[in-house]
Amino acid sequence: MAVGSARSTTLDLFAICAPGLEPIVAGELASLGLAPETGTPGGVSFRGGDDSMWRANLWLRAASRVVARVGSFRARALGEFERRARALPWDRFLTPGCSVKIRVTAHKSRLYHTAAIADRIASAIAERVSGASTPASTADGDADGDAPGDSHALVIVRVTHDTCLVSADSSGDLLHRRGYRLRTAKAPMRETLAAAMLLAGQWEAQAALVDPFCGSGTIPIEAALIARRLPPGARRRFAFESWPGFSPARWRRAVDTALESALPASPASILASDRDAGAIAAARDNAERAGVIGDIAFTQEPIASITLPDTSGWIVTNPPYGVRVSDRAGVRDAYRQLGRLVRAHGHEWRTVVMLADRSLGKAIGRDLRSLFRTSNGGIPVDVAANL
Repeated sequence: MAVGSARSTTLDLFAICAPGLEPIVAGELASLGLAPETGTPGGVSFRGGDDSMWRANLWLRAASRVVARVGSFRARALGEFERRARALPWDRFLTPGCSVKIRVTAHKSRLYHTAAIADRIASAIAERVSGASTPASTADGDADGDAPGDSHALVIVRVTHDTCLVSADSSGDLLHRRGYRLRTAKAPMRETLAAAMLLAGQWEAQAALVDPFCGSGTIPIEAALIARRLPPGARRRFAFESWPGFSPARWRRAVDTALESALPASPASILASDRDAGAIAAARDNAERAGVIGDIAFTQEPIASITLPDTSGWIVTNPPYGVRVSDRAGVRDAYRQLGRLVRAHGHEWRTVVMLADRSLGKAIGRDLRSLFRTSNGGIPVDVAANL
């Protein structure tokens, strides 16, 4: 990759996502006019300049990060590795005096000592970027473990079969941190996963949507953001805002332009309920911070008391899992109630549900097709629908 101005250089970009969400992220990129290239486990690659990188960070709903490839090379010894690392265009991504966190993974390679790899990367950065420091720990791991508000620039190094891939994180905080969810209920789900359910379920943003197990409101809030065409990244900062050549004025114009196309209110009727009063209170607070409190009708009631609107629509929900044996009977009854809710209505309702136990889907009494498999809170889950 050649060194160029921040405005003109074409970047090799990669949208990182949870395993199973790659086709959804590829579809998002395509809808943004950012042609997706190869999809590999954990993400989708694409190319573009700064504007493309900004658009991806601002608009992607199911991705976790957007990284830019600093470079790729083969190396089988530390001396060779450091020589090649020094030749990378670090000054394209790191500003003088910055603090850098380095994350390294190594698999099936001659270079396997991750701390030694991190030290050589740190040396290469210090030589190319004046005053750069690496005070943060450089342990093994992927980029999903960072604390919110981390001020360090992040460099990610992956060494596999003697090929070294070096990337600079453009996002900063993980993209699911939209800035609105300060309060959570039991077993909260990430915003990116909630958005993935809506996108994979092909929810039509003009159609009614009901979440009878809304918890802290993540699914209905993400639905409201989609319905109003609000960019999920409009209320937060990104790491690329600290990159050399960044133009705050151009970025502000890009955000303002995105917000100008938003609708003043959701065209869809969005209903969210939960039997837990604390969950509903948290959901309302989160919706208010997201700017969509007027777009969602929240009610505290059990699923047995819910009546669907007299229209067709979507039920998109994350019911309780019943991981503990003592919870199974109550959870199975909740799924039966969900089935009764759907079957009792005269109009056609589509159901998109997250299942930790596929057998629970049978209690709904509908034939469900798997949309994607991933994990939620470390639990393998299957998102399925009667589409």
